This record gives sequence, C-alpha cells and structure tokens, in this order.
Amino acid sequence: MIDSILFQGANLAYVQDLYEQYLQDPESIDSGLRTQFEALSPSFINSGSSESSDNTISSFTLKAALAAARLARYIRQRGHLDADVDPLHLNPHKETELDISSHAPLTSEVLERLPSEVVGGPIAEITSNARDAIARLRQVYSGSVGYEDEHIQVAAERYWLREAAESSRFFQDIDDSRKRELLQRLTEVDIFEDFLQKSFQGEKRFSIEGADALVPILDEIARSAALSGSKEVVLGMAHRGRLNVLAHVLGKPYESILSEFKHNIGAESTSVAGSDSPGWSGDVKYHLGYSRSFKEMGVEEMPIVLLPNPSHLEYVDPVVVGYARAAQEDNSLQGEPTQNDRAALPILIHGDSAFPGQGIVAETLNLSRLKGYNTGGTIHIIVNNQIGFTTLPSDSRSTMYASDLAKGFEIPIVHVNGDDPIACLAVSRMAFAYRETFRKDFLIDLIGYRRYGHNETDEPRTTQPQMYKLIDSHPRPREVWARELERQGIVSREEATEMALKVRENLRIALEMINHLESVTESNGHNAHFYVLEHPQTGVAEAELIAYNNALLERPENFHVNPKTEKQFYEPRRTAISQPQGIYWAHAELLAFASILADGKPIRLTGQDTERGTFDQRRIALYDLETERQYTPLQHLPQSRASFSVYNSPLSENAALGFEYGYSVRNSNVLTIWEAQFGDFANGAQVIIDQFLSAGNSKWGQSPSLTLLLPHGYEGQGSEHSSARIERYLQLCADANMRVVNCTTAAQYFHLLRMQAEQQISDPRPLIVFTPKSLLRDKNAAASLAELTSGGFQTVLDDQAARKNSTQITRLILCTGKVYMNLTVRDSFLKTSGVSVVRVEQLYPFPDETIQNIVASYPNLQEIVWLQEEPQNMGAWSFVEPKLRLLIKYLGWEGKLSYIGREPSSSTAEGSRPRHQSEQERILNLAVENIPSLQVQRQTVRTGRG
Repeated sequence: MIDSILFQGANLAYVQDLYEQYLQDPESIDSGLRTQFEALSPSFINSGSSESSDNTISSFTLKAALAAARLARYIRQRGHLDADVDPLHLNPHKETELDISSHAPLTSEVLERLPSEVVGGPIAEITSNARDAIARLRQVYSGSVGYEDEHIQVAAERYWLREAAESSRFFQDIDDSRKRELLQRLTEVDIFEDFLQKSFQGEKRFSIEGADALVPILDEIARSAALSGSKEVVLGMAHRGRLNVLAHVLGKPYESILSEFKHNIGAESTSVAGSDSPGWSGDVKYHLGYSRSFKEMGVEEMPIVLLPNPSHLEYVDPVVVGYARAAQEDNSLQGEPTQNDRAALPILIHGDSAFPGQGIVAETLNLSRLKGYNTGGTIHIIVNNQIGFTTLPSDSRSTMYASDLAKGFEIPIVHVNGDDPIACLAVSRMAFAYRETFRKDFLIDLIGYRRYGHNETDEPRTTQPQMYKLIDSHPRPREVWARELERQGIVSREEATEMALKVRENLRIALEMINHLESVTESNGHNAHFYVLEHPQTGVAEAELIAYNNALLERPENFHVNPKTEKQFYEPRRTAISQPQGIYWAHAELLAFASILADGKPIRLTGQDTERGTFDQRRIALYDLETERQYTPLQHLPQSRASFSVYNSPLSENAALGFEYGYSVRNSNVLTIWEAQFGDFANGAQVIIDQFLSAGNSKWGQSPSLTLLLPHGYEGQGSEHSSARIERYLQLCADANMRVVNCTTAAQYFHLLRMQAEQQISDPRPLIVFTPKSLLRDKNAAASLAELTSGGFQTVLDDQAARKNSTQITRLILCTGKVYMNLTVRDSFLKTSGVSVVRVEQLYPFPDETIQNIVASYPNLQEIVWLQEEPQNMGAWSFVEPKLRLLIKYLGWEGKLSYIGREPSSSTAEGSRPRHQSEQERILNLAVENIPSLQVQRQTVRTGRG
C-alpha cells in the first residue's frame, strides 16, 4: 500500500534516490518503504512521456503518483465541502481542487494506468486502479454524506472512520423490506404533522417537517442499542420535533397527544397524578417528557426515556448526561462506584443555531471525557433547519458548519442529507458503532429545512422569501422516498397512498375518541407535592462516631501524607472528637458522611476544588507526596455499606450543576451534593436553578434530591465573594418545593446532612445550604461529640440564656447565618440586657409556628428586629417581612417590627475591606442600641387570628 506522504513535491528527488537504492539492494530500504516502491511498477509508460524507462520510476510517474495521492487526500479531507447534503441546495458550490483537472499531470487515462495503491486506504483493496479508486472516493466523500475526521488526533480512530466510510459497510443489509419500513415510518411522521396542522390551526407544535428523518435515525440507534445489550436510552431535545418523537420513538399514544391540544394540562385534568394539589401547574405539551420500553425481537425490553426540557433549548444537555451516568453506576458497594457505560446510552438532539450559540453546549461537551462525568460517549444529532427563528446561519455563527464546535473536542462529524433515508440509517449505525468501539461522542448533522416558521403561527416568508420559495416547491421527505421506491419497483404509488390513508384514519379515530373526554388521560408520573417537612432524630451513637473517626484517620502502609495536612487536619482530629466544642465544620461533615455510608446510603460530592475545599477546610482526599497516588479514606471505611465518590469539577457551574441535577433525578437514593466555589458563582447556573431545580416537580413531576452547598458570608472580600443571593432562592420557594437553610453550627450541619440522606427517597426535594466561610474554623460554631449523638436538625435555635430572664426581654432579634456570631461575641452585646437573639436556621419552609411560640414567650417584648448583613433589597428580609407581619397580626401583638442591615444596593457587597468593616460595625451597633424601655408593658396576647 502506498503512503501519500511520499508523494509531496519537496520529496520528489529524495524519493527517486531512494528508489535507485531499492533497485540495487531492496533489503537496505525500510520494509514499509519497500512496499511503496513495489506498488509502483517500473513498466508504467505514459504515451506522452519520453522519461520512462524499464528499470526506474520516471519523473512523470512520480509526479502522477504524487498528484493522485494528493487528490485522494483532498477528497478525504475536503470532500464534505462538495457533498450533496443540502436538500434545498441553498449554497451550491464546486470545490475545484477535488477535480482531476486541477491536479496535473492527471487525466482519466493516467489514473487508469496507476495502481489503486497510490490512493491508499481501504478503497485501494476494492478497486482495480487509481481511476476507479478516485471515482469511488468521490462517491463516498461527496455523496449524501459528508465526513469530517481530520481534527481527530488519535490515528486509530481516523483509520476506523475512514474504513467505515470507504467500505460502505453501514450501508449494507438494507433490503427491500427495510426500505418499506422506512417509508412507513416517514409516512407516520409526515401525516401526523399534517393532521395536527389541519386539526388544530394556529396551535404551536414546533413541527419536525423537513427533518423527518430524525425519527428513523433514533429508531435505528435505539435498535442498535437494544441488540448490543444496552439497558437504557436517554434522550434530550428542545421543542422542535418533540411531539413526533414522543409519538413515534417513545410510543406516546395519539390520544394522549391530541387531548393535550384539546385540554389545558393541569388546570382541567384530574387524572394526572398529583394534578389536584395546589402546586401542580404542568407544562406545555412540547416540553414534556415520557418513557417507554423498547422491544426488539429476541432481546430484553429496554427503557427509552425522553427528559422534559423548558424553552431554554440546550439546557437539558448536561441533565441528560448526568441522568445517564447515574444509570450506569452501581453504588451498592464500598469504595468508588463501579460504572458500566454500556448500561445507558445518552442521545442529545440539538438545534443548528443553538449548538454553536448556547455556551452550555461547550460546557457539556467538555464533561464528556472527565473522570467524574464521562458516560462512554454521547450521540449528538443536530436537527439542521438552516435557520434559527428568523436568523440565517450568516448571522448566527462564525463558522462554516453548525457542528464546528465539536471539532475542539475531537468528535467525529458526519453531515447527511435529510432526504436520503438510507444515508441517514447508515450514519446512525456508524455513530453507534463508533461509540461502542471508542467510548466517545459522535455527531450527526442532519441537514434539512423547516417547512413552517419558528412555530406554526409564524410567517417566515417575510424574512426569508427565497428560502421559502424553495421549500414550498420541494417535495416532502416521504414523497421523495416514495418516488425512489417506486423507481426501484419496491412500492407502487397506490401502496404509498394507502399507507398515508391508514395513518390519517388512525389519527382521525384517536381524535374522535378524545372529543368525548373532558381531560387528559395520560399520566406524566407527577408526584404529589409535600407540605409537611419532618425533622427526624438523626443522632449517632458515641461509640460509632469514635469508631468512624478512628477509621478515617487510617491510611495504607508506606503512604506519605503531606506533613502540613497531617499536622493541620489529621492529628487534631484524633483528639478533637473528645474535646468540648472540638469538632469543627469540615470534621462534622466527615463524620456525617461516614455515618451515612454506614447506613447504606451512597454519596456523590462534586464541585470546583471540592476535594480540598475552597477554603482548604476539607482535605477529603489524600495524595502521596512521592507518587501522587490518591487515597480517599471514606472509600475504605470498614463500616461502609455504600459507595462514596468525590470529584473536582471543571470550571463550570451551568453544565456541572445540570449534570448533578440529572444524576439526582435518576438516582434519588444517592446523596448528591454540588458545591459552588463561592455561593455567588451559582448564578452562572441560574437557568438550571430556575427552570429545573425549583420547578421540575411542579412542571414535570421530577423529584430531585440534589443538595447545593453555597458559601455565603460577608468578610470584606468584595461583591463576588460574599453573597450567594439568598433572596433569589427564596423567591423560587413555594409548595414546599425545596428546603433553604443557613446553618450556624457544625452540629446543625451534621444533622442536616443526615436528615437529607434519610428523606431523599421517601420525600425527595432539593436542599439549599448557605455554608459559611469564617465559621469553618470558628470555635463558637464548632460542635461537641454530645451534640452529634442526640437530637436532630432544628429549624430555629432559641436564645437559651435570654429564656432564663424572659420578663426582661424587650427586643427580639431574629437573624440567620454568620451575623449571629459577629453580634454575640461583641463586648457591647455581652454588656447589654433586654435582648434575645434567635437564629432562623431554616428559611424555607419558614418555621412560623416555632417563631410564634418564641414571640409569645416574652411577655414584655416591644420590638422584633430582623438583622442581616446583606443589603435591604437582598438577603432574607423581603421574604420574611410579610411572614413576620402576618405572625404579628395573628398574635394581636402591637409592638414594632424593624429592619437592621445594609441600605439597598445594586451591588451585593462593598469592594473595600475598610468600608466593609465600617458598615458591619454600624449594623452591629444598631442591634444593641436604643433597647426599648421596660416601662411599656406588652398587651395581652390574643389567641385568635388577627
């Protein structure tokens, strides 16, 4: 086989010298090079050449071989530019460098005299000469499929892709029966959309028309997955084509889909599980998910799951891969979870404008080969309508193809004509086979068009008149394929018409059935909302905690721990457990994790620098000084009955949090924790928080048990390292959709983690924890062993000292978080009487009853103050004020409700440490100044509601 690298112009003289040496002594030449020379017969004679001889390769011969090899290389590398992949032929162009005439001295006759080996590759083995090989290459690389693989660095992968393309092995075994099946499928897809268009005029449905081949592509991938033994397929997509995918890939009954056009989901439905609860809102029909079991003949049933997704297009991407990763993991054994990436196949369906336009796509692609996030390869499909809303490609991306982003992650790309269903079938097989072979992502760029506007109420001809002139005259994919089968004599025109009539009749019957129904009859699996949050006893026996602590301090023989780590973390933890208030925050966390694992509940902890901790507080993984071998004590805990995993995430909030959300939805039995480097940075994942975390249960019936750790507290580090935006999370709270907590002690945090682990299966919901920074090493926030052995998480921490002199209390300060410590350790506070400071540890669900009882217990109370360090328009004040006023009204109390904190601000915190300190002092001074006089007695508390 001839290597085209030999035939480059600068190498010509060198190659001639080597050839003369070969003639004299073949054994003196490298064996690989000998093969190249053997393939070029010295008897090659061109009729117009006087330079040939019987014992040397002529200059003309070498130039011809060079030109043929160069042409073959260009076709392989750039054939996609000339490929017939656009059904509309919107931008026809000719790549002249792919023509024989552009590569002198080549002619058809010259190529015929050259051996096919000069072209190289698999094509040389199935063709007789270079002319046939070049013709076959043009057919392969510039037909209905365009291949891009030159950006892939691993040679074995490129050779595999080249062999797969040039052998055409994925085009084989498509018999007449399979071709008829394709027509039947395209007919179902087409008639379904046409029926909806005529039956529900003016209704949005975001039709698939123009990219109908998406459904048979998904069919083929699912079939390949089932036959290979995959246990699950997980799909993610935006709204375009979703109804058709639901109907024909997921098998959602026509009656269910049609009824969603007829009835208002959630408002009228009484048969949807949970829809009668006040918080149930549902979602529009083209956002909903579904699942079904795919049954391929002779194999076990395999679930196919389409995850719901809001109109935020690509934001389901990391959710899908997180969900798939969860399905692949076995968390039942001690140590790191075991992963079988063949257990679940993730498929992501993208829009051609969204794929390059949405940053979360790049973030998700970056997860694909990371240790804590890889899924063994995701198959990506771009449904390429060649337009986004009203925006043409020239206005929506800076690259030639919508798929070019994938090149940076070395993902193979194939562009395929949506009007060629056989080619679509072949690339589907190729995508799955590549994923199975190399455990990496693969991308199919399905090029079609959009028959209607962005939605069916939109008129696209006002902005793209020429494009839609072509679309209006272009036959539907079903019609294109029906004509081709008629030409081949496989299906007659009458048979194709009969297929369409039968599908239309089935839809008519389904619509007639649901016309008599008053509500949707298809359940989306929604779980009823929860309104009562229990607070169980979560203490752990003292002997068990001591045993966990001892086990966590063990490490393998000859493991060289960093002396600083040993001195600062491990030596203190040996004795701290028995000292009064000796268990600091990270130590309590470690003990909580150990006890949860001993209870048989797995844990997954991720985030930026989470192994060490942003504030160097955790050190949950050890690294050998000499070998950098990692050792995580929690993975070797003798008492553990479940897996523990901890991963430093990439520098991403959006995709990283979306991944963990998907993981927690699929594996609610795992205590899944995502930690922000600083709580402020979580705003980079605001869509995931707003659309998925807070509303996923209400809209789609999803029940994630994801825990967020968000460092929060004002220490003068500026506006991006202070506030985790408590107010934003509280604005999202309703219907007990999540728990929002701001702990002030290590013991509270210990019990909170254990409570979340206990409730995540029976009562799953997100937990938002505003974790501290300065309190991590604050003695006043540390715990004693006794505090961990009994009790549980408390929503409110009362002021026990003030309780002893309740008649002297005239001011009740309610606060949350670190500001409590700032206040209560001040000399001015310690010298003040008449004040009770109560910590609201759980902000949502708000502990109304507990606070009401505390207020009622102070007979001479004149003022309630809400103290916070955040600006007035931020923090918890806006959330708690109306609740406190309602409480006051209920009690009939006539005292004063006040706010103490920073003034309203557009920035979360001061950028200057001196200014921060000055403002913090002002706030704390106000809290202990002007205590109300005891002369005015409190009015008698009324027991009725005010």
